[in-house]
Amino acid sequence: MAKFRGLRVAQEVQREVNDILLKKVRDPRVKDVTVTDVHVTGDLSQATVYYSILSDLASDVKAVQTGLEKSKGLIKRELGQRLTLYKIPELFFERDASVQEGNKIDALIRDLNKKEF
Repeated sequence: MAKFRGLRVAQEVQREVNDILLKKVRDPRVKDVTVTDVHVTGDLSQATVYYSILSDLASDVKAVQTGLEKSKGLIKRELGQRLTLYKIPELFFERDASVQEGNKIDALIRDLNKKEF
């Protein structure tokens, strides 16, 4: 039963963090961040927030990670006001690499198709 609660909490955290980043956080470093997934531990004490950005530059990735770490307190406070949980999970931000992996696979398939013809 707790597994379903963890999934529901993860969905709510994802929706609310996306909204908070869009409307409340004024840091220009996190302007184009999209939350792609959230994983919550079984006891709901920690949440790993996976995000993606449009840029692949290492300097942009580092700036976004720094901006998210600096905004963690504001995001957690807003989550506390919006969610009806006894304890708000500790947030950890990680970049979602699935977009880059998908682009790499797409490029490999395109190269394979070019070699056939």
